[in-house]
Amino acid sequence: MPVKNRFAELLPEITEWRRDIHENPELLFDLPRTSAKVAGLLRDFGCDEVVEGMAGTGVVGVIRGKTDTAGRVIGLRADMDALPIIEATGLDYASKTPGKMHACGHDGHTAMLLGAAKYLAETRQFDGTAVVIFQPAEEGGGGGRVMVEEGLMERFGIHEVYGMHNSPGIPLGTFAIRPGPMMAAADQFEVVVTGKGGHAAKPHEGIDTTLVASHIVVALQQIASRNVDPLKQVVVSVCTFRTESEAHNVIPQKVLLRGTVRTLEAEVRDYVEGRFRAVVEGIAAAHGATTEIKYERGYPVTLNAPDNTDYAVAVAHSVSGSVDTSVAPLMGGEDFSYMLNARPGAYIFLGNGDTASLHHPAYNFDDNAIPFGSSWYAGMIEARMPAA
Repeated sequence: MPVKNRFAELLPEITEWRRDIHENPELLFDLPRTSAKVAGLLRDFGCDEVVEGMAGTGVVGVIRGKTDTAGRVIGLRADMDALPIIEATGLDYASKTPGKMHACGHDGHTAMLLGAAKYLAETRQFDGTAVVIFQPAEEGGGGGRVMVEEGLMERFGIHEVYGMHNSPGIPLGTFAIRPGPMMAAADQFEVVVTGKGGHAAKPHEGIDTTLVASHIVVALQQIASRNVDPLKQVVVSVCTFRTESEAHNVIPQKVLLRGTVRTLEAEVRDYVEGRFRAVVEGIAAAHGATTEIKYERGYPVTLNAPDNTDYAVAVAHSVSGSVDTSVAPLMGGEDFSYMLNARPGAYIFLGNGDTASLHHPAYNFDDNAIPFGSSWYAGMIEARMPAA
């Protein structure tokens, strides 16, 4: 396949970009070095337009094909931000910034899309316009939402949009995708339980918030096991349980609970939020305590449109010959969902081989995946907008 051959030639150069980004990680929207590098390379490639500053440090490149008879515009997205993790890879190009690390492979995503942009600007063998989108703040900041709210789709006239994420545990260079829900909606909550503090030897004189909060934690698990259809996927995780006191003989006045709720369907998402509030408030009231609930909607479901999924599968097959189209949806969240809410498209996984898991301090993106990922990005443009 010509695209694949070209990316094999470009591999050393793309790898150098990737490792430089890996060595210099930046977080959320604060990506001055990364975005400047991306914008500079896009200009060097000869992109027809390079726009900086969307969502603060987002970068968008426009590459026009040799012809544009249909006026079609396809968007390709990569995320650029790292994570607040201390790296433990021991690599020569490990993070030079303590407490920051590319532990999710966004350095690889950025490099692969840069490689595709270089190739597309060189060849321009397509009929339409390619828009390469480099997004900040995927890791909890909602940079995809901000770019959409700032008019990304309208400003560049995007008709379809596609994204990719590497996946440890999937064989290197193979792909996985499914139509419909690909990743979950990710909501978060904070609950403050207030009772009546006092001496541990006199529990009858107080309202034991530790006991009340413990009942709440257990009861919340019954939402998934007893309130929601067993065929629907729901995760309710309480991840923080914090009292005001660390003393062994004090009943605390307040307890703080924090956690997350993951769902795959809008109606289930609404139902679970309602049940969550009812369970927390009901148990607290039954014990004479009060609660304050903050329940925030996070990233929506990452939803692959059926036709666009078929297009993504066809290109992935042409690149590697191996695509798993029956992969189960993941309960992790992904803010590419905002772009898929704005335009039809699809999100695909690319195998990273037998490596440490995402968000692990020993994780590293496998550079041998680059030709496959760059070929898929570029292939989506050439397949969806074939040269006239």
